[in-house]
Amino acid sequence: MASSFLPLLRPSLSLCFRALRSSQCARRKLFQRTFYASTEKQARLPQLGSQGQSPVTKEVQLDKPPKSILIVNKLRTQPVVLAIDALLEYVHEHYPDVRVFHEDRKDIPHGAEVWKSEQIDLVVTLGGDGTILHASSLFSAGEVPPVLSFSMGTLGFLLPFHIDDYAKALDSVFTGKATILNRMRLACTFYDTDLKEKEAGNDWQVMNEIALHRGGSPHLNTIDIFVDGQHLTEAVSDGLIVSTPTGSTAYSLSAGGPIVHPSLSALVLTPICPRSLSFRPLVFPSTSIVTLRIGDRSRAPGGVSMDGRTSHVLHPGELVTVQASPYPVPCINRSSIIDSAVAAEMQHREGAGPGKEDDWVRDINNLLQYNATFRSKALLRHSRTS
Repeated sequence: MASSFLPLLRPSLSLCFRALRSSQCARRKLFQRTFYASTEKQARLPQLGSQGQSPVTKEVQLDKPPKSILIVNKLRTQPVVLAIDALLEYVHEHYPDVRVFHEDRKDIPHGAEVWKSEQIDLVVTLGGDGTILHASSLFSAGEVPPVLSFSMGTLGFLLPFHIDDYAKALDSVFTGKATILNRMRLACTFYDTDLKEKEAGNDWQVMNEIALHRGGSPHLNTIDIFVDGQHLTEAVSDGLIVSTPTGSTAYSLSAGGPIVHPSLSALVLTPICPRSLSFRPLVFPSTSIVTLRIGDRSRAPGGVSMDGRTSHVLHPGELVTVQASPYPVPCINRSSIIDSAVAAEMQHREGAGPGKEDDWVRDINNLLQYNATFRSKALLRHSRTS
C-alpha cells in the first residue's frame, strides 16, 4: 500500500532537493558578492604582498655581520646546557662586541641578556623543528631575522646544522659566507558572521600550516572553500589543512598531502578524512587567496590550529582567509660551511651546487625511509641499537 505513494512523493522530494541546492548556491553567491566585491577587501589584499620581503622563496646572502643574537632553545636538558655554554663562550671570545639575548625564562643562560624589544640580527635555535616554529612565532608581526638552527631534537625536516659544527656555522655568518633560504609563511585573517575582521590589523603568521578541524566534536565539519573568490567545493570532512612547502612534511604529510620542495612558493590544500573519496590534495600558486568558511549547515564549530597551537574557534558563518605572507623565515643553509676545496669538487658533480638546498633530497630520504625495504629498515634499527 505504501509503495503506491512513492510515485507521488518523488516529484515533491525532487523539488525539495532542488530548492535546497538553489538556496545553498544563493547563499554562496551572496557571500561572494558581499565579501570579495568589497572595495576595502580588494584594496587591502594587494598591500600585504608589497610590504617587507617578497613571499617568493629564494636564496640571498647576508650583507653584514650581526650585532645581536637571540638564542631560542628547547627545555634545558644537560646536552642543551652544554651546547649553549659552548656557543656563548665561542661568541664572547671571538665576537666580543655582539650582544646575546634570551627569552625571559627561568632557565636563561649565564652571559645572556633578557630580550625585551631590542633589534635582533640573528636567531640561533637549539632543538627540533618545533623550536624553529616557536622562533618564527616570536616575530609574527613583521620580518624575521635570519635563523641559524642546530639539531637538538627529535625531528629535522627543516635541515638544521649539527651542533658540533657551531663554530663553522657562526664563522660563516660573521664572515658573510652564509646563504639563506627564505621559507614561506602564511598570513591568516579571521572574520565573523557579519564579515567584519576580528582583531583588525593583526594577521597571524604561520610557518607550517593552518588546520581547520572538528576538534572534540563527534560531527564532521561542513566547510565552504573559496579560491580567489571562486567557490571550489563544499567539503564534509574532519577538517582541512592549508600548508606551506615547509609544512608539507608536517601535518599535511600525515593526512596524505604531497611533499613539496621548500624552494617552491605554493599553498597546499589537504583534506583531513574527507567523506568524498574524490577529494584529493591540491596545490595552488602563492598568489592565491584561500578562504575557509564554516558552512551554515555545519553541525559543529571548527577549531583552528596554527603550527600546532590552538588559537580560534569558528562558528557557522565565520571564516578565515589564508595567503602568502610578505615576511618569510630566512633559514641559513647548511651548505654555507662547505670550504672552497669541497665546493670546487662539488661543482663537477650532478645535482645542486654549494649554497643550494643540496641536502634536502638526502635528508628527506633518511628521515622518511620511504625508499627503503623492510629488511634494510630492520638492519638500520639494529645498527642503531647495537
